[in-house]
Amino acid sequence: MVTVSAYAATSGKDPLVPTTIERREVGPHDVFIDIKFAGICHSDIHTVRDEWGRANYPIVPGHEIAGVVTEVGSEVTKFKPGDHAGVGCFVNSCRECPSCVAGLEQFCERGMVGTYGAKDRDGTQTQGGYSQAVVVDENYVLRIPDSLPLDAAAPLLCAGITTFSPLRHWNAGPGKRVAVVGLGGLGHMAVKLGKAMGAEVTVLSQSLKKMEDGLRLGASHYYATADPDTFKSLRNSFDLILNTVSSNLDMGKYLGLLGVDGTLVELGLPEHPIEVPGFPLLTNRRSISGSLIGGIPETQEMLDFCAKHGIGSEIEVIDASYINEAYERVVASDVRYRFVIDTATL
Repeated sequence: MVTVSAYAATSGKDPLVPTTIERREVGPHDVFIDIKFAGICHSDIHTVRDEWGRANYPIVPGHEIAGVVTEVGSEVTKFKPGDHAGVGCFVNSCRECPSCVAGLEQFCERGMVGTYGAKDRDGTQTQGGYSQAVVVDENYVLRIPDSLPLDAAAPLLCAGITTFSPLRHWNAGPGKRVAVVGLGGLGHMAVKLGKAMGAEVTVLSQSLKKMEDGLRLGASHYYATADPDTFKSLRNSFDLILNTVSSNLDMGKYLGLLGVDGTLVELGLPEHPIEVPGFPLLTNRRSISGSLIGGIPETQEMLDFCAKHGIGSEIEVIDASYINEAYERVVASDVRYRFVIDTATL
């Protein structure tokens, strides 16, 4: 076992605190990653504050992990010491069900093993990226192209793939009209990726205060949803809408923005059940769907795509001592657009 420094939540109400955790010895198929940067995702906050009702303390959060390989197991073929590598939202799955075989491990029928706060196959609880190092089976490790800075690459392991996957699945590209609801950690990545795929991207935000950013990131249009005229002027305008916020939308209004066979994809997790009125759904043969991160092959495709197009997350790098303040700022939507922890400060 290897002891490393980390930051952990010990309850749902107390601040995260410095601690140490044990990492397993490197097995035949394992990769030891010296973590350099770890992104802060809103999911981390929901989990450590027990807002989803399944916390098992202590928890070291973090599933946007970027670092350098320092050791590999005797049977590892995909990585070598010195490689830039990342770990996303899960570190194991059954590998046998149809979803796993198809490279859709996020939909593993037996349940994917989350990067933190989950029970691994050996019975131990997984601990995440707010730490100095991690040991992961090579089949769940991603190669980060050398052209991507590790700090800006870390959020791609969640925010990047969460938006890339639905854009790819619903064929965003030239001639497709894509709307992104919310310009936050997920939304800003959706704008960048959608633009790089060749789609015409529109941002739908409550106000126009981030309009300059949205246009700079690649949006062709930017509208305030607080303005009732927005929903009138944009009726039937989009092929695909990605909802990146976790608030409950007025689905009737947003469905009305879709053209024939248009789809609204939920990426956030609203607090209350989604209410869907029938007439706006039936009109234009519209659909509502959801999307959950991505499998290992698609996540690697996303990283390679980002390297090709020079895409990284817009970040604010912080010391570990600032984690609790960063949490409060995330909740207040006061970050443009992702906090990333410099793990050297642990």
